[in-house]
Amino acid sequence: MLKSHDCHVLMQQLLAVTIRDILPNNVGLAITRLCFFFNAICRKVLDPVKLDELENEAAIILCQLEMYFALAFFDIMVHLIVHLVREIKCCGPVYLRWMYPVEQYMKILKGYTKNLHHP
Repeated sequence: MLKSHDCHVLMQQLLAVTIRDILPNNVGLAITRLCFFFNAICRKVLDPVKLDELENEAAIILCQLEMYFALAFFDIMVHLIVHLVREIKCCGPVYLRWMYPVEQYMKILKGYTKNLHHP
């Protein structure tokens, strides 16, 4: 079972490499740009000047994805990509709000439970 950190690594690192030769070039380029976008917003050090460029990049990426995928693919979750950069401007870097440490600590707490039916 994949945890959120596993999906995070898949989206940022592995997806761009695996689709390189499988999909047509224009579709692969759009998905690779999306992976690079997520990689850019998840860095620990962000340049405030580049945030406006990232916001424009998000809109361009979504337009490219709309050209290559069916409109049924786009729901509210795909639309939220546009708002990620604005959230970074308001709340600070993404890594300060990640749930990975909480999930790791929950795993430790679950390890203390001997009887899973009656903790």
